[in-house]
Amino acid sequence: MGLLKEGSLKLSSHQVVPLFLGAALPTILLFVLASDRLDEQLSSVSGSWLGNSNGGTPGTAPALLPKREEEKFTGLAELLTKVATDDGTVIITSVNEAWARPGSLLDLFLAGFKNGKGIAHLLNHTLIVAVDRDALAHCEVVHPHCYLYEVSSANVSSANRFMSKSYLELVWAKLGVPERVLQLGYNYLFTDVDILWLRNPFRHINLYADMAISTDGFEGNAEALTNVGNTGFYYVRSTNRTVEMLKRWRAVRSRFPSTHDQGVLNEIKAELAAGDLQIKFVFLDTVIFGGFCQFHGEMDKVCTMHAICCIGLENKVHDLRNLAADWKNYTSLAPTEKRSGRRRWTSPNRCKASMRKQ
Repeated sequence: MGLLKEGSLKLSSHQVVPLFLGAALPTILLFVLASDRLDEQLSSVSGSWLGNSNGGTPGTAPALLPKREEEKFTGLAELLTKVATDDGTVIITSVNEAWARPGSLLDLFLAGFKNGKGIAHLLNHTLIVAVDRDALAHCEVVHPHCYLYEVSSANVSSANRFMSKSYLELVWAKLGVPERVLQLGYNYLFTDVDILWLRNPFRHINLYADMAISTDGFEGNAEALTNVGNTGFYYVRSTNRTVEMLKRWRAVRSRFPSTHDQGVLNEIKAELAAGDLQIKFVFLDTVIFGGFCQFHGEMDKVCTMHAICCIGLENKVHDLRNLAADWKNYTSLAPTEKRSGRRRWTSPNRCKASMRKQ
């Protein structure tokens, strides 16, 4: 005969519930206390950056915003479920009316995906943010995923002159939707619309970095903060720390009132990397993520080409069209001729000339 009779281990439901709660209660209390402590620490982090100990708790995924703020992003969360990749990443670009009108930068941008090497499917995961209603109307004709984030603080519809008031409002507005995307738990790759996409850039981006960012001139060390980051093309992984990073980046604009978003990030990147957030920056090689500042003629490795170091919308469109034609000719070559390395990009002479006039 066994030591225990059959059924001797059965407990009534009245006995099970108190027993379970008694065993679990210490664990539950520890979890609640730890959560409260984490919230306090994050709130302190936010406040210390701005010199305000009462700073708000950083956004989590999904984050609750004041009703007035939430209304700015009506429909965004639903749209992101349609646009995001399986791993929760969204490609984001931003356009105004001048950039979105037919024959302008948006047409070149979209054509780059369609004519690129195996990247047409990435358009399904691209969100185009329109900063005015005319831009939205243009966008909806050519792309299924358009979102209006209207800027009312200045007239941003035209081809605004570099560093003018309307230009500054436009570039700072670019951070609004990406910040909310992070808060909702999605990673994002932001790309300016004056970039020609040619190959899949995700194969060359360190997705474990907090921020992987393009450069005006790559110095050879991908982790050196002496690289000058260019916010026209960068990837951010969604974590509590990067949500706080975006919040701080936008908040410190008042410290640099005449500086664009890119200039401010380069001013504070050392603080972000060495401070409490410990943000890991990785800077992207211009051989693969090209641009007109540090221009490489090779065509066999480049994934994107950015019309930076260029003043004037017409100049950007002209030189990017030349590069798009170069790419079509290159992709039509036999493999052996491609590997020869004899084909080179057409020099962006109009853009170079625009910089000499400054």
